[in-house]
Amino acid sequence: MAFFRTLSAVEAVPTLSGRGVFLRVPQMIDYPAWAVLRDESRGFLQPWEPTWPHDDVSRLAYRKRLKRYVRELELDQAYPFFVFREDGELVGGVTVSQIRRGVSQTCSIGYWMGQRHAGKGHMTAAVRALTPFVFESLKLRRIEAACLPRNAASIRLLERTGFKREGYAREYLCIAGLWQDHLLYALLRGDAVG
Repeated sequence: MAFFRTLSAVEAVPTLSGRGVFLRVPQMIDYPAWAVLRDESRGFLQPWEPTWPHDDVSRLAYRKRLKRYVRELELDQAYPFFVFREDGELVGGVTVSQIRRGVSQTCSIGYWMGQRHAGKGHMTAAVRALTPFVFESLKLRRIEAACLPRNAASIRLLERTGFKREGYAREYLCIAGLWQDHLLYALLRGDAVG
């Protein structure tokens, strides 16, 4: 019974299309491409992410990650997507997480891009493709994002896609092993998407 529930949770999430990219829920068949991309981008990504466990790109760690994704999907807590170019090459990932229903109707997004694909507009296209899913399918009214003040690429991405800077949070997240300040951004359902 759990197997069918797992399939239905994943299958209920549509593949999203954007300009030159598509987004879909990660699957086990993605492991080889994901492991290579993450491993070769390690030095590029680690300054912007939580500390990587020693076995981060192992098959076992990936399986555990997929199980967590399914659990979060079933509970309407998070919606993970891998970002692919139109030719099917994995270029990165974006996740809708920390979904808060009730009077909030808010979520957060986080994203990563493989080093060799950075700066080519793939994540901009992915965030633009993700926005209608969040507002129309998930029926949320607010998307939040946070980035390190020195992450110029992430700031450009958020501002290019219509996010507005709302604040500065001291020691907001533990990134690269340190509690670091972040810039806070948000996009509302009624905002013009860039």
